[in-house]
Amino acid sequence: MALNRTHRWLVAATITAAALLGLQAQPATAARVHPAFATQAMWIWQLPKTEGGSVERIIARARANRIGAVYIKSADAGNRWSQFSAAAVSQLKAAGLRVCGWQFVYGSRPLTEAAAGAAAKAAGAECLIIDAESAYKGKYSSAASYMKELRRRVGNSFPLGFTSFPYVSFHTTLPYSVFLGARGAQVNMPQVYWRDIGTTVTTAMTRTWRENRIYGRPIVPIGQTYQSAPVSDIARFRAFARAWDAPGYSWWEWSTTSARQWAALANRNVSRINPGDPGWPALGRGAKGDPVRQGQRLLIASGYRAVKANGIFGDATAAAVRSLQESRKIEVTGMLDSATWPVLMKVAAARITGRRLASAARRSS
Repeated sequence: MALNRTHRWLVAATITAAALLGLQAQPATAARVHPAFATQAMWIWQLPKTEGGSVERIIARARANRIGAVYIKSADAGNRWSQFSAAAVSQLKAAGLRVCGWQFVYGSRPLTEAAAGAAAKAAGAECLIIDAESAYKGKYSSAASYMKELRRRVGNSFPLGFTSFPYVSFHTTLPYSVFLGARGAQVNMPQVYWRDIGTTVTTAMTRTWRENRIYGRPIVPIGQTYQSAPVSDIARFRAFARAWDAPGYSWWEWSTTSARQWAALANRNVSRINPGDPGWPALGRGAKGDPVRQGQRLLIASGYRAVKANGIFGDATAAAVRSLQESRKIEVTGMLDSATWPVLMKVAAARITGRRLASAARRSS
């Protein structure tokens, strides 16, 4: 019995360790995320205006166009939306669709917002997606309170996604590192709306991957059908998602999707491309914002206790980066760069895993 208990503790600790700080020990695959994220999904904003409010027609359209999940708005701030009803969720699930709620949050009343978000689970949601945008900039304390209360209500294993702007460098005060951190969302769902940004699929996807991979969560990108996105763009978005091993992807938004776009989504053939590595952010002395904060959290987890996670790349952070580079035989630049980020993430994950395995072994002895 002692050996069995030890084995269970070790397995649990190994699985849990990679989740701390949002670290993944291996590349994300569909097998390592909830099935509601590991598919092609469609977002629904206003259910009464989607297929005339007919759940039966939603089911038929989804089946005909290879949609495996629907993400339906369930709350806005602290207000629950009645359209996300247990009856509708049950009907959609009975037809074989995965169903998740999504909530737009502002950060003014994080505990109330958490309660409204958690209500989606009670209605039968298989996951909840948190949408935090401009209103949440600078609200680190609110983000921490919201995530703590939400996890208290839904449990630590309930699947959560986080969606926001795709370019972190344009929104450096938004608390990505909290929403995607320890006991945060298991999946990162950046809004890669290339036509809205005014660029190409290639540019948008490359920059999104480069700036979001530092958070260590599987990236499940959101593409656009609105603004009359060409079917050629839709095909290229799917090709990039496949090339970079995205477990799944989704589209904003159901009611703006044309017949030609639906046909493009139904196409089973996804092109094979080799876009190469998207790179990593380059951060050095004087840099500020959430990417710096994420790097500092990883440095602290790697044993550099003099570092403070304050989002300012100062002397202590630069010294820790140089020390890491020297110890790992990386070119000593004092910068978090393409050579340093992957090593830092591996070192942090290994140390977290080691500490938790040792703790688990002691507890089981």
